[in-house]
Formats: sequence, C-alpha cells, structure tokens
Amino acid sequence: MKTTVADQRPDRPQVGDGVGRFAMMRRRLLRDLRNPLFLNGYALMANTGVTAVLGMGYWLLAARLYSPEDFGRSQALITAMRLFAGLTALGLAGALARFIPVAGRRTGGLIGRGYLISTLTAVLAAVGFLLTLPFWGENYASLAGIGPGLFFLAAVAIWSVFTLQDVALAGLRKAVWVPVNSVCFGLIKMGLLVALAGALPDDGIYVSWIIPTAMALIPVNLFIFGVLVPRNARRAPEGSRPPGFRQIGRFLAGDYPGAFSILAIVYFLPVYVASRVSGELFGYFAMAQTLGAMIELLAINMATSLTVEGSADRSKLVANCRQALRRSYLIILPVSLVTVVAAPYILAVFGPGFSEHGTLLLRLMALAVLPRVLIEIYLSAMRAQSRARTLAVVQIGLAVLVLSSSVLLLPVTGIASVGYGLLFSEILVALLIFGGLRKILGSSKTTHTPSAREAPEAASWST
Repeated sequence: MKTTVADQRPDRPQVGDGVGRFAMMRRRLLRDLRNPLFLNGYALMANTGVTAVLGMGYWLLAARLYSPEDFGRSQALITAMRLFAGLTALGLAGALARFIPVAGRRTGGLIGRGYLISTLTAVLAAVGFLLTLPFWGENYASLAGIGPGLFFLAAVAIWSVFTLQDVALAGLRKAVWVPVNSVCFGLIKMGLLVALAGALPDDGIYVSWIIPTAMALIPVNLFIFGVLVPRNARRAPEGSRPPGFRQIGRFLAGDYPGAFSILAIVYFLPVYVASRVSGELFGYFAMAQTLGAMIELLAINMATSLTVEGSADRSKLVANCRQALRRSYLIILPVSLVTVVAAPYILAVFGPGFSEHGTLLLRLMALAVLPRVLIEIYLSAMRAQSRARTLAVVQIGLAVLVLSSSVLLLPVTGIASVGYGLLFSEILVALLIFGGLRKILGSSKTTHTPSAREAPEAASWST
C-alpha cells in the first residue's frame, strides 16, 4: 500500500497511536480556549462540575451530621430562598448576558440597576411568603418570628445579587473566574457546615449557605466594578451607542415572562413538593433533584455563552450555534448516560433512603437533559436576535406542561412525578422547536431581520 506524504506528517496521529490522539485532542482544546464562545462556555461548565463535586461533598457531610428531618427541612428553606431571590434575578440574567457585551460606558449602571431591582423585588415577594406561612406547611414553620424572618429576608437579598454576579462575569467575558468563586464558596460552606453541626443542630445547614454567600459578594463585585466594567467601557467601538432603556425594556417584556416560567419549574415546583410531603421525604427528593439540575446546568451554561457571543457579533451566530450544539452533546451525552446507569450507586453514598426514593427521579431528570440541550440552544439564538415573543411562548409553554403534569402525577407517582413531567414536556417542546432550530443551523446568515421599528436600535449594537 502506498504511503502518502500527508500520512507521514509527524503531527498527524497514526492509527493506534494513543499519544498522537492525545496531542490532537490537546491542540483542539487549546484552539477552543482561544475562542471566547468556548472559553466562557467551558468555564461555566467547569463551574458546574466544581459545584457538583463540592456540592456532593457538602450534602454527604450534611446527611451524616444532621438528622433526615433537619436535612430535608433545610433543603426546603434553601429552595424557598432561591425561589424568591430568582424572581427577578433569573429574568434579568438573560438581559445582562444579552446587553453587557454591547453596553459600553453604561455597563456599570446596567449591572447596578439589575442588582437593585432584583433585590427589592425579591425581598418584597419574600415578605408576602412570610405573611402566609401557615399555607406552606410544617417545613417552613421555623421561619415564624421576627428574628428568623429578618434572617430569611437578608438571605434572599444576598442570594439575589449572588445569582447575577456570575452572569455579569460571563457577560464581561470573564467566566473563567466563576469556578474560582465557586471553589472558595464551596470550601468555606463545607467548613461552616461541620463547625455549626454542634452549635446549631437544627439550622446549621441553612446558616452555612448564607454566610459564605455574603462573604463572596465583596471581592467579586470589587473586581467587576473596579476592573472589568471600566475595561468593557474602553473596548466599546468609537461612536457606538449603548442600548437604550426602551430596547432593554422591550427585551425584558418578552424575555421575563418566559424566564419567570422557567423559575416556576426550577424553584416553585420543589417548594410545592415540600409543602405536600414530610421533611424526610423532601430531603430524598431534593438530593436527587439537585444532582439532576446540575446536569441540566451544563446545557444552560454553553447556551449562556452563546447568547453573549451572538450578541457581540451576530454574523457568527449560526456558526456558534452549530459549534455549541456539538460541544454540548459531546460533554452532556456521556454524563447523562453514566448518571442513568449509576444513579442508585451515586445516591446510596448519602444513605440507603436516598437511593431507594430518589433513583427514578434522578434517572428521569438525566434523560430529560438531552432534549433540553436543543431547547437551550434555540432559546439562546432567540435572545441574541432579540426575538422576545418567541422566547416567551416557548418558555411559558414548557413551564405550563411541566407544572401541570408534575402536580397531576404527584399523588400517583410520588416525588418521581417531577422527573416524568420534565422528560415528557421537554421531549414535546424539543420536537415543536426542532424545525426552527434546524432552520437556524442550516442558514448561511442570521435568520432574523430587524423590523423597521427595531432597525435604528439594532444598528447601534450589531457591530
């Protein structure tokens, strides 16, 4: 057989050459890291991996140091805190990812107003929750009283800013710092969990979440506002116009209803489950749901990076969508399949009850992530194109399907109802949006042309 010159190239791995294949993978990874789309996406995915590892360590310690009832009740309190913190924060996350890359000299004001609006809205909603505590069941009874109530409100405000600061780092193309923040947060949280086990046996888990979160806000935001915001302002093209309030408001009007719907899936649904089951059973549910949500975050992370890069340069949106889809499945597919197989063994680490009650839920959630990848890539393309109406329709439709199916199935299938609801709903929505996604992926240019009303504003940021 004749050997060509190309086959003899020293940089081309030969069949069976493991070292050569490793070198090729290394070169591909280094090339990806020079692309802001993949650098931000991989950083956010790495953050999910770090969070998963440290989170498993944290909850393993919690399961050993605290009773099943206190474990489940603390999970319920943390879920409620994140629900109210995310009421506006999750709605603003898409807007910050969309507009920070093109905000120029208004970057600091955009982030600061996002923090303020999110915090005030979250605290007001949490006050309403505290005033209706009897409706929410015994898992939330410990919040009664002025002291516990004020601490809960402070926790909601802190977590609201904490939620948005990671999005701000991603929007400023410095998502590589997000995993660093998560490592520090996770280690301090684990240390406090152990330290408080004796002093606060009932509330040590809950308190150990809040104190490290508050500590993380100061250095991260000094870095954001002191270093990254001025740098982003200097990078703005000369003569460019930052997005105006009308443009941002129109985007939020379409994006927020959809984001609010997703919030209902991620946080309200667990709060509803907590109000209907015992603290011990909710602990089993929450552990499986937390692990399943971490896999889902992998899809969301690459999609967030896609929104940022698509907003900064819409001429590359189609290519970025294709690349993001391939890379997402390259990482998520094996993670999902391994989780399906190993779910009972993963949960058994926390105790036999977790494996017995949570295995089916975790398996269903791991499978549901596969159609979720398609949905998230499609939604990010819509955000980058400011197609807020489509965003709202897809997200609201998904939320209605998941919530209704999960609530209806809860009396029949127990805590696994959420897994069934997610899997069936996300498969259906993925099928419905597949035609639109296929059109984007097959296009040779951006698929959305701004209307006459949008054109003047679109021209100010489509560089």
